[in-house]
Amino acid sequence: MTSYNYQTVSEAVNELQKRGYTTDFNLDENLEAFDSGKYDVNDFEIVEIHRYEGESDPGDEAVVYALESKYGVKGILVSGYGISAGRRAQNLVSKLHIHQE
Repeated sequence: MTSYNYQTVSEAVNELQKRGYTTDFNLDENLEAFDSGKYDVNDFEIVEIHRYEGESDPGDEAVVYALESKYGVKGILVSGYGISAGRRAQNLVSKLHIHQE
C-alpha cells in the first residue's frame, strides 16, 4: 500500500482531489444522501486516514478521510476529533469499514 504524508489538512484535501477524490462529503446534501438512501454506507469504505493535531489549540485537531464506494464514487470527509468532532460526520465514520489490503 502506498503511504501518503501530508503536512496540513488543506494539502491532504488538495492532493486527494488531484487523485480523484472529488465528492465533498462535508456538504449537507452529501451527508444527507447517506440518510436518504442515495448512498448506502455499506458500499463505502475508508481508504485513507490523515490526522492532524493543533500545536496549541485543541480546536485545530482534524482528521481527513478518503472514502471510496464499490461503484467508483470517491470523496473526502474532514472532521474534527475530540472536542471539535462533528456529530454527523462522526456518526457516518462510525458506520464505515476501513479498507484492508
